[in-house]
Amino acid sequence: ATKINWLGESCHIFQQAMDVDLYDEFGNYIGPELDSDEEEEDDDEDYADQDQDVNGFDDDDGAGGEEEEVSAQAVVLHEDKQYYPSAADVYGPEVETIVQEEDAQPLTQPIIQPVKIKKFSHVEKDLPVTCYNLEFLADLMDNPNLVRNISLVGHLHHGKSTFVDCLIHQTHPEFRSKEDVPVRYTDTLFTEGERGLSIKATPITLVMQDVRNKSFLMNIFDTPGHVNFSDEVTAAMRLSDGVVVFVDAAEGVMLNTQRLLKHAVQERLAITVCINKVDRLILELKLPPQDAYYKLRHIVEEVNSLLQQYTDQENPQTISPLLGNVCFASSQYSLCFTLKSFAKTYCQHYGYELPLEDFARRLWGDIYFNPRTRKFTKKPPTSTAQRSFVEFILEPLYKIFAHIVGDVDTHLLSLMEELGIHMSKEEQKMNIRPLLKLFMTKFIGDFEGFVDMCVQHIPSPKAYGKQKVETTYTGPLDAQLAESMMVCDPEGPLVVHTTKQYPNQDATAFHVFGRVLSGTIHANQDVRVLGEKYTLMDEEDSRILTVGRLWVSEGRYNIEVNAVPAGNWVLIEGIDEPIVKTATITDLPPSSELHIFRPLKFNTQSVIKIAVEPVNPSELPKMLDGLRKVNKSYPLLSNKVEESGEHIILGTGELYLDCVMHDLRKMYSEIDIKVADPVVSFCETVVDTSSLKCFAETPNKRNKITMIAEPLERGLAEDIEGEVVQINWDRRRLGEFFQTRYDWDVLAARSIWAFGPNQSGPNILVDDTLPSEVDKNLLSSVRDSIVQGFQWGTREGPLCEEPIRNCKFKILDAVIAEEPLHRGGGQVIPTARRVAYSAFLMATPRLMEPYYFVEIQAPADCVSSVYTVLTKRRGHVTQDAPVAGSPLYTIKAFIPAIDSFGFETDLRMHTQGQAFCLSVFHHWQIVPGDPLDKSIVIRPLEPQPATHLAREFMIKTRRRKGLSEDVSINKFFDDPMLLELARQDVTLNYA
Repeated sequence: ATKINWLGESCHIFQQAMDVDLYDEFGNYIGPELDSDEEEEDDDEDYADQDQDVNGFDDDDGAGGEEEEVSAQAVVLHEDKQYYPSAADVYGPEVETIVQEEDAQPLTQPIIQPVKIKKFSHVEKDLPVTCYNLEFLADLMDNPNLVRNISLVGHLHHGKSTFVDCLIHQTHPEFRSKEDVPVRYTDTLFTEGERGLSIKATPITLVMQDVRNKSFLMNIFDTPGHVNFSDEVTAAMRLSDGVVVFVDAAEGVMLNTQRLLKHAVQERLAITVCINKVDRLILELKLPPQDAYYKLRHIVEEVNSLLQQYTDQENPQTISPLLGNVCFASSQYSLCFTLKSFAKTYCQHYGYELPLEDFARRLWGDIYFNPRTRKFTKKPPTSTAQRSFVEFILEPLYKIFAHIVGDVDTHLLSLMEELGIHMSKEEQKMNIRPLLKLFMTKFIGDFEGFVDMCVQHIPSPKAYGKQKVETTYTGPLDAQLAESMMVCDPEGPLVVHTTKQYPNQDATAFHVFGRVLSGTIHANQDVRVLGEKYTLMDEEDSRILTVGRLWVSEGRYNIEVNAVPAGNWVLIEGIDEPIVKTATITDLPPSSELHIFRPLKFNTQSVIKIAVEPVNPSELPKMLDGLRKVNKSYPLLSNKVEESGEHIILGTGELYLDCVMHDLRKMYSEIDIKVADPVVSFCETVVDTSSLKCFAETPNKRNKITMIAEPLERGLAEDIEGEVVQINWDRRRLGEFFQTRYDWDVLAARSIWAFGPNQSGPNILVDDTLPSEVDKNLLSSVRDSIVQGFQWGTREGPLCEEPIRNCKFKILDAVIAEEPLHRGGGQVIPTARRVAYSAFLMATPRLMEPYYFVEIQAPADCVSSVYTVLTKRRGHVTQDAPVAGSPLYTIKAFIPAIDSFGFETDLRMHTQGQAFCLSVFHHWQIVPGDPLDKSIVIRPLEPQPATHLAREFMIKTRRRKGLSEDVSINKFFDDPMLLELARQDVTLNYA
């Protein structure tokens, strides 16, 4: 043992001497390579074993002391030194700690965020007090004869939402006493208040009395007036039995007024008119009473001329104050009356017991009151005599306005005494506008005239049931289910038609809004939800779900109910997941013969496109979920994925898409989203007949189809789209239509196979083959496949994969294999598409672009600036005329949709904000130039001359979609077809 120890010490001294040569003057190791750690560990174990063998025991204490000594001498790198205790040492291993880098988030933002309560709309905390008992409201729902379903429609800022405010004030006493009266009660979304216009159609249900003080349940839809949101109006009209068209007394009939009147006629709804803002004639335009009467009469005549234009029947709908379907109002001053309600005011004031209808009939038109005989005559008794409407209605109103606005301190007391109106001293000291409103409320009273007009001229759900079902239901009208809907039977099978979805308060789910047409819907009931793609043959688009709670919608609050019978509107919880746009809800078993309601038919089209993508690609699933939700919220919105992978959103205009993007970013996905510059949809068409017969063979060479293309007759595409003619008519009726309207021959008229790209698409496929040349039985066996190929081809044209429009495709010849195996859909469908493309390309193809109709209101001195702005954007004016009874001009023009971006801002800049415009899709027009002219060179960042536009639009659209730069003709022409072209020496510019 002594010998071993001595050897160890001498080795240690030797080692120290050697260490000097192993390190340089800076302390860096420069000696030979060291053994690996594993080898060192093995050596240590060997030495320990030797020690144990020599000493005969383990010296644990000695080993521990040596380890401590070695660890004390070990070199600790700077970054490994621990100056402070770690978070785990301080807080314990079970506490999760987060270390943030410096400036990773602003100081104002807490590291641990508080729970954020999302709120996007105004909601009442508690049910407000109403003038009627809510149980009475629920009882009225059981009697469909006492229910009226009405949509308030009209042009932008013609006073619909303010009018509903007046109805709310009259039925909700607590809102009268408040100083901060809720303005625009039906504009529930915060964005609507910020933008100052309605974006969504909002339903409210009120109990109101007519002239005879009889109570009715008024279901009222307040709809947007901006043309971009006309899809909301369409959804509201579908659930209504009649409309009240609002017209501004100063502006008269405007762009959207005309469109909505036409739409209401097409939907076969009862039409009434409210001439609103009559106060503007007095306070703004300062017209004398006689001129104000002429202005009002002019509006009535203009509406009647439009109704006569839009109805084909011999007895068109007419409106007149004498009939009682016109009321006059001033929403701002809580004034509304019909001739009948004003006659009642006179009778009550003077204590006469006159027949109201007879008195009211003498208050409009060229009728005068003779004060000497105290009789009404058709001839003026004196040269200065005024018409009865002016004398009995307008002049009293003018005097009230003049006294209160002109000199309130002097005349108010005498005016109150004369009219028998009582006001407290505090009320008399109010400002002019609220004082005038209060005075009118006490003088005219509640809106009995409006209720009376709706009750008399808009039918109840029971009375209108037959027309409603005929207009909207796709099933047979003689079935028991249809009869149950026609009579509005609350005991019949349940059928609910839904057209709108409203997000809940935090926008995580939707409540579905619809109308019960038959039966009674109960809370917690199991129902079948049928989507728009449901048919008896294909029942895939149907789900069985459980209804949650049911509500009666009241704008900013909802009244919960247990059941809703037929004839009423209902807001349903818990069934929104499978519904996209409209739906049919029923409790009938799957085996029943149930059809769905027609999808909504809109009076405009979505032609503006934007591409969206998340800033952070990992948030794509959130954006897709947001797109799905925003698609539910807007009836006309559609989104699709291009072949390039772009997510495209299609909308009606800039404001529409701006609102969509706000909802997508803030409400439904809460992520940052990038938006590409807006573009427009195009269409493809032909302007000539195919220069030769085009044919294509199937891949197995057993079938051959020959076809040509030619343009449709003028107006036919619009008739098909407007469903003036339908493909599901029988052959005789379809043939007669084309023979009489478009001079088709009998054979062609009865050989129409399909419209495309859908049931009402603006293209026609005609079988123009002769039985002597083609086996008709074999051809009819592949008819469905050829139609599918035609539909596919017209959905995506060959120029830039945009829909084909205004084309007639004629099948001239067909060689079809006799064996069914050789004429399957896989062979025929792509071939039919290819031959349609080749016929299309041989018929002088052209691009079509959407055009907007623009209505601009501006003072006379700004008209020249308006012309300048329109000319710069390829627009042209069709009409400019002064607005009757006002200092403004109305300019009507057409402008290409692709040049309309920023038009409104540009117009306001050039006119110092004095011009106001609204634009809406009107028609498709051919883009100048040949899209296939390869001699045209498109230079970047340079404006192209007009003749180069078609080529530019096509190339840029193809690039955006990820397609090749030019149309490849080899893709659509077979080798035999190319040989045929060469043989006939046909020179093509498309190589």
